[in-house]
Amino acid sequence: MTTYSAVVTTGIYCRPGCGAWPLARNTRTYEHPAAAEVAGFRACLRCRPYRVAASIAAGSPELVCRAWRLIIEGVLDGGTEAGLAERVGVSPRHLRRLFLRHLGATPDQLARSRRAHFARRLLDDTDLPVVDVAFASGFGSLRQFNRTMREVFRAAPTALRERRHRADRLAADGGLALRLPYVPGYDWDAARARLAERAIPGVEVVEEDTYRRTITVGGAPGVLEVSPGGDGHLVLVAHLPYWEGLIHLVGRVGRLLGTEGGPAPGAWSPFEDGVRETGAAARLVRGLGTYVPGLAEGLTHTFPEAAAVTEEALAALGLPAADASLVAALAR
Repeated sequence: MTTYSAVVTTGIYCRPGCGAWPLARNTRTYEHPAAAEVAGFRACLRCRPYRVAASIAAGSPELVCRAWRLIIEGVLDGGTEAGLAERVGVSPRHLRRLFLRHLGATPDQLARSRRAHFARRLLDDTDLPVVDVAFASGFGSLRQFNRTMREVFRAAPTALRERRHRADRLAADGGLALRLPYVPGYDWDAARARLAERAIPGVEVVEEDTYRRTITVGGAPGVLEVSPGGDGHLVLVAHLPYWEGLIHLVGRVGRLLGTEGGPAPGAWSPFEDGVRETGAAARLVRGLGTYVPGLAEGLTHTFPEAAAVTEEALAALGLPAADASLVAALAR
């Protein structure tokens, strides 16, 4: 996990490797950027900590890890800490106490920081209109977005976009391109080889150094492409019907690829991964997946939604009874 250093004399926090050399007596360390921001520090303009994949320590309590995963999935975008606490089976006060003790920030503060950092990346990498950046990053309103960006980065979103470096903007031949940061030591070649080995025909394909897959967003098909980028990041190109909630799709890509320090690769969804292990994935895609013409070579279908996978539908595909029963149980 990355440890962030804050300098009390400048009010700035940095990630490891920054060229600044403050006196040790003037520095404070934090386990998460949100903790540094809560303490009143702002992100360094040189090392730009928001470009690093922020995670939590592997040794954090299991309950904190479960709550963090729910935050990543968006439970606090429109929900409350009380609702999150109920999901993990503790009181809101105890949940806040655990987060403050182990991460230095409350669940709400961590969610706010995560949304703000993702929005800052979109402002740098893309030309999405500011209002689209707000909703793509999980904010409930433009007003909330503007207020949070001013609190975290000390500037309005439009001013932050004007400050981006000339090389920040990513261009793609169609789709939306953005950087996908990874933790030091990440091995894209190994992850790509594993993805090729596990690829579901029609849904996933690995061609040279690029991984592509189909997804479903609100019932409509989309395509994701991942390829090598510059130092410390891959490049994700998303072809989607709309951008709302993009932050959560990007989070799922990170978990799939293992870019944030988890196992690589993971799975797009527990259901898809479970079906893959049964050996029935290819037949399920051909029989129950949605055919989508005109996609990249090798991509023909989206993986079926769990709700469409019933024992009756599986029996019609000719799956053995035992396999059909297992896949239907996974879908339920």
